[in-house]
Amino acid sequence: MNMRTMRDFLRDDLRLQLDFSRSDQNRGIAPPPVQKPVREGQIRIPLPGDPATAFAGRVDLVRALAERKSHRAWRDEPLRPEELGFLLWAVQGVRRKGGPASVFRTVPSAGCRHALETYVLVNNCSSLEQGVYRYLPLDHALVLESVASAEFTARQHEAVLMQTFVTRAPVVLVWATIPYRMEWRYMEAAHRVIALDAGHACQNLYLAVQAVGCGTCAVAAFHQQALDELLGVDGEDEFALYLAPVGKV
Repeated sequence: MNMRTMRDFLRDDLRLQLDFSRSDQNRGIAPPPVQKPVREGQIRIPLPGDPATAFAGRVDLVRALAERKSHRAWRDEPLRPEELGFLLWAVQGVRRKGGPASVFRTVPSAGCRHALETYVLVNNCSSLEQGVYRYLPLDHALVLESVASAEFTARQHEAVLMQTFVTRAPVVLVWATIPYRMEWRYMEAAHRVIALDAGHACQNLYLAVQAVGCGTCAVAAFHQQALDELLGVDGEDEFALYLAPVGKV
């Protein structure tokens, strides 16, 4: 694959070459679920309600913008469930439901498709055992995907290419994508905007962490297969795209 091909991915020329009347949306095919279903037997953990009100006024927006920076060192202090819930609401929370094909959230998304699922690697969060969780935006809850094994930290290290500042964080947010949510409407033009959507989510995180005395650092370098396996996703119809550790600073 040459450099020109990779640059072309950033361009929007493809949109003019596609016949969108052939999209699954325009062919009358039902939209995919806006939230990945919970499997039978999975443990659902409600998060403290009304995060917008609970954390209102904690930090001025202008100050948050001016002080935005990446952090790679954390205090030895756990996150509280209400703080984690606020951060998850900030990056993918639901403002209102628009129907079976759309949900309006705290971040923008091309065509309101929201092709991201937010996973949380929990290392140190009060009242949550170590393991892999997934955020349920429609319910403002977590679902436990897997309990941490003895190799949990080692597997994280491998998955993030030995970036130890990531695995030392109390929690790590990982955005995975289910591409068909966007492909359903935009066909081959879907993939560029999925990447843009991930950037919107992470920028919200950079601003929101300041309201709870935390910091974060966007990370785009990881071992794809190892991270997908840690999350428990198939690597084809759903795969990791972006991640960000969070801790007290």
